[in-house]
Amino acid sequence: MTRRLFLASGPAAIGLAQQAQNPSPMVEHTRPHPRLQKPVPELPGRREKLELGTLFIPAKLAGRKTIPLFVHFHGGDWLPEVAAAKSGSAVISVQAGSGSGVYAKRFEDKALFGAVLREAESKTGVSFGTVTLTAWSAGHGAIREILAVPGHYERVSNVLLIDGMHTGYEGGKPGPLESKLQPDHLEIFLKFARDAVAGRKRMIVTHSEIFPGTFASTTETADWLLAQLGIPRRTSLRTGPMGTQQLSEARRGWFRLVGYAGNSAPDHVDQFHSLPEYLAWFRQPGL
Repeated sequence: MTRRLFLASGPAAIGLAQQAQNPSPMVEHTRPHPRLQKPVPELPGRREKLELGTLFIPAKLAGRKTIPLFVHFHGGDWLPEVAAAKSGSAVISVQAGSGSGVYAKRFEDKALFGAVLREAESKTGVSFGTVTLTAWSAGHGAIREILAVPGHYERVSNVLLIDGMHTGYEGGKPGPLESKLQPDHLEIFLKFARDAVAGRKRMIVTHSEIFPGTFASTTETADWLLAQLGIPRRTSLRTGPMGTQQLSEARRGWFRLVGYAGNSAPDHVDQFHSLPEYLAWFRQPGL
């Protein structure tokens, strides 16, 4: 992968071979970029290696027969475990490699997601209540494939996309004015968003101002999604999780989309480290 930003969302747009993109700054000095710290020793709880990923059940959930679960794609496992401990959920962390195409290809096996859930329940003797899918950057490719299976779509209650919803450009390049996006990799997210607007699901989407150039940015896909939903953005200048600088927001029903300033790697990583706070939003009335 040639992207200097290390977002691992390089081919996120099209799920094919990895693509080059415009380089983004690896440093940013206009504001602090605080980081969660990896727990040492590791958080207490139960861990089980699965066919794909690792299940972590925080110690405070021991003995419970039914527990909420979120399945997180991309970025490592310790930070999702921190989020699980804070949210009172179990987590399955899945790290498939670099690029959304890798994540999408892994879940071309339409039975895989259900098999992973059954394996986790069988090994631990628990059942999962609410199931949430979360992804940072390239991980959205897995969620796209999972939601495309009707049975999985019904099983999933919540979706969180952290600065990682991409697609390709019609004609292969942007602009020069309003870019035309390829909708095929966005349509399942639009369906879920419509269900969230109607109160049947819950969905949170965040984005930065990073512009890859060779495929659609998360800002452009967010704009596309809002246009299809008919939901306007409103200016919302405030400090967000991990010191992020929020610029805009759009809400309707149980759907929420938040835009943040920043076009550098630290701005992108800020949002990943905000995972625990984003999960807490799902517990707020009306998001």
